[in-house]
Amino acid sequence: MNHHHAAFWSDPCSTSSSEEEIEESRDDERGPGAAYQMFVVMEDLLDKLKLLDYEEEVLAKHNMKALSRHYFASSAYMPSNPGEQFFMFTIIASWLINAAGRPFEQPQEYDDPNATVSNILSQLRAFGGLVDFPPSKLKAGSGEHVCYVLDRLAEEALKERVFSWRRPNYPTEEMEEESVMEDDAELTLSKVEEEMTEEPDDCEEENVMDLEALKSRTNQSPDNILESNMDSAEWNLEVERVLPQLKVTIRTDHKDWRIHVDQMHQHKDGIKSSLKEAKGYLDKLQEEIGKTLEKVGSREKYINNQLEHLIQDYRSAQSKLSEARECYQQGSGGVTERTRVLAEITEELEKVKQEMEEKGSSMSDGAPVVKIKQSLTKLKQEIVQMDIRIGVVEHTLLQAKLKEKSNMTRDMHATNIPEPAIGAY
Repeated sequence: MNHHHAAFWSDPCSTSSSEEEIEESRDDERGPGAAYQMFVVMEDLLDKLKLLDYEEEVLAKHNMKALSRHYFASSAYMPSNPGEQFFMFTIIASWLINAAGRPFEQPQEYDDPNATVSNILSQLRAFGGLVDFPPSKLKAGSGEHVCYVLDRLAEEALKERVFSWRRPNYPTEEMEEESVMEDDAELTLSKVEEEMTEEPDDCEEENVMDLEALKSRTNQSPDNILESNMDSAEWNLEVERVLPQLKVTIRTDHKDWRIHVDQMHQHKDGIKSSLKEAKGYLDKLQEEIGKTLEKVGSREKYINNQLEHLIQDYRSAQSKLSEARECYQQGSGGVTERTRVLAEITEELEKVKQEMEEKGSSMSDGAPVVKIKQSLTKLKQEIVQMDIRIGVVEHTLLQAKLKEKSNMTRDMHATNIPEPAIGAY
């Protein structure tokens, strides 16, 4: 079963003290057996879940173990895992709601437990279930309220699948017949014991009679024993009638070594018989092939004698051909060397031609001269502009100097010197 952290779900002891007091008052009103009613409800719930095939549809799908008969019942003497129990409660509740005919998304591990509980209770109210307890009771994952909710949803799922409980049919027991059977049994047993005590005497008497008869037969003469009154025709008919029954058919086992040995002997005999025939044919074939080889050898010798001078001519021509090939290879080597030199010379010639074309094109091209002339005219214009600016600047400096000189002469001829100037000195 998938174990989930209990810290993720809410604390089952988070209910307020007022709610606990209300529950205690309700338990007092219902009686002392109310605290154990959830065990009964849980057992009924487990039977209903089995009827709905929850092992295949829920446990196998989520890789969980089967529930115990008191899984959702809370008790101080039972181990509890609130996180795991609450997760199992939400999974089974969502499956039951879907089985009851209402679409309900399966809650995930990290969903809000309050929202999940409220959605389950809203679906329970839609089915007509009575919800007179706070939703926080379901977050513990166990208890009578959890058992009640799941049991109510299981009933709705069974209604959707048109399931009906049937009353059990108890077999009727008849005591009188059993007593009669026992009396008859006692009677038969007593009879069997009596027969068992009587049978050994009979058997001993029969054995004694047989021994006596055997002795009497052995005491008879051989002539009386060998005589027979049976007709030969009737004996033959009886033999023909009984003969099929006297045949013993043994099933052949392919793994039996005796069968393999028999097969080996059969194959050996077959190989011997076929080898004799094949050996004769092979001997004839060998003789024919030997004769043919002799003929071919004699013809070969004759041809070699007749064509010996032609073979010598061929050998001399072949030697001349090899000399000519050597001369050709030497000549081809010189040709390749000269071809390489020619390629180098042509490459240098191409370079020289390219340089001559570039120089000729540069000499015939007047674009640089035009550019120089344009640059000169532009420089002349700039020189004129600079001369004008220089004249303007000189005139401005001359004006400034004259003005400064006039101011100095005016200050020198001044009669009254202002006080601030004297204070400055």
